[in-house]
Amino acid sequence: MSDPKSSRHGSSSQAFALIPKPCNLQCKDFQEYLRTRNADTLEKLYNYPTICLAVYRELPEIARQFVIRILFVEQPVPQAVVTSWGSQHYAKEQAGATSCLSELNVWRVTAIPGGLSAWELCPTFKKNLKIALLGGGRPWSMSHTMEKDSKPRDIAFLDQYAMSRWRCVLYYMVGTGGTNKGQDNEVISPDAVIILLHANLMKRDEAGITITRQGFQFLLLDTQSQVWHFMLQYLDTCEERGLSLPECLSMLFQLSFSTLGRDYSSEGMSPKMLTFLQHLREFGLVFQRKRKEGRFYPTRLALNITNKVAIAPTIVADEEKVQEGGYIIVETNYRVYAYTDSPLQVAVLGLFTELLYRFPNLVVGVLTRDSVRQALRGGITADQIISYLEQYAHPSMKFTESAIKSKSPLPPTVVDQIKLWELERNRFTYTEGVVYNQFLSQADFVTLRDYAQSIGVLVWQNERTRTMVVTKNGHDDVKKYWKRYSKSGGQ
Repeated sequence: MSDPKSSRHGSSSQAFALIPKPCNLQCKDFQEYLRTRNADTLEKLYNYPTICLAVYRELPEIARQFVIRILFVEQPVPQAVVTSWGSQHYAKEQAGATSCLSELNVWRVTAIPGGLSAWELCPTFKKNLKIALLGGGRPWSMSHTMEKDSKPRDIAFLDQYAMSRWRCVLYYMVGTGGTNKGQDNEVISPDAVIILLHANLMKRDEAGITITRQGFQFLLLDTQSQVWHFMLQYLDTCEERGLSLPECLSMLFQLSFSTLGRDYSSEGMSPKMLTFLQHLREFGLVFQRKRKEGRFYPTRLALNITNKVAIAPTIVADEEKVQEGGYIIVETNYRVYAYTDSPLQVAVLGLFTELLYRFPNLVVGVLTRDSVRQALRGGITADQIISYLEQYAHPSMKFTESAIKSKSPLPPTVVDQIKLWELERNRFTYTEGVVYNQFLSQADFVTLRDYAQSIGVLVWQNERTRTMVVTKNGHDDVKKYWKRYSKSGGQ
């Protein structure tokens, strides 16, 4: 702390961090993932046309327009010219697109004669995006033609295989798979366990390997988001396995651009890529009869893996058909009836309910304070519980009088009680900030407090003790204001 007597108007400030809340699951999209990579890594990634094409597809619409308009221009384009391409009504969107392209190192600022600033595409990205759009370059490692498969696999089989393998991972997470086993005694691979531990979806303790709060939240994601998050964690560990990140990401996007139901050849792949292919096989992204067979089929899990807005049919299993129609009934006495025989759905329901009875196609449970608080301690929020129950509510619940009035199929008393149980735990708000105290006069304190309040960075204040707390981000502004105020003699 600085000495308050060092100047006529002294105050002291001290940074402090209260105990942070446990981290929630951070699900990054493709752009957010690339922003965490440094410029050298992005340059290596842009050496692959498939990655350039994937980046281009994920850009905002205005950014895609900018890229395609200057893709075939062989000289830098003045920034003023690029700005003139959009209406002033969309200046905010245009600024966002410009920032996105700069953060992803797709284009960069350069000077042109006359001292003007201009945009030019990254040469590596420009070259390989042209190859992806117009053809040319080296053929893809999985695009070799081969003889017709004597025992072809249809789409229905691939969908069933993919979900069987992926559910094996989910069963293991909720503990219904035993030791490294999923449903139907399917064994989860050691690589999958390593990734679950690395992603902090599971943890190793005295009781063995157990699920974490992030793991609870992971189970409530849709399948596509689960697979993408899982593969991002795999990519974080691929170099530790002796694999190349650019090569793995390039092959992942080759699979993303493939045709469902068509077989591809693995001939010509390097030994490292064959290892990566076997890992994808274990996760359900590709089907291959035998490890050494030179033929494989991409599954629907690998198609459009990053494109969340892609209009593509999803895998529909028997239990998912039940989910689409809704299978959960919640009564005002907190009883929950789930018409399902899926071990995974029962396990997810058991995360926040106390299961009472189980029949061949019906599970009965009850929402209790202890069961909900246990889920809250595990990282699931009240909104997630309510959203899950609403999403899979039985059709008969959606036409009740209370559902029509409240626009929610759940009884209002149940919704309110779940939120109240959460509020019991959220009595404190944790904020990282900077404390100011030891003011020499009340006027100094009031002046600085009012300024912090005017710019929206004041967290807490006590006029009697002349103490205030501002946010960490607002500390610099408050500090600069205090210096100006002190130099002016409090005028």
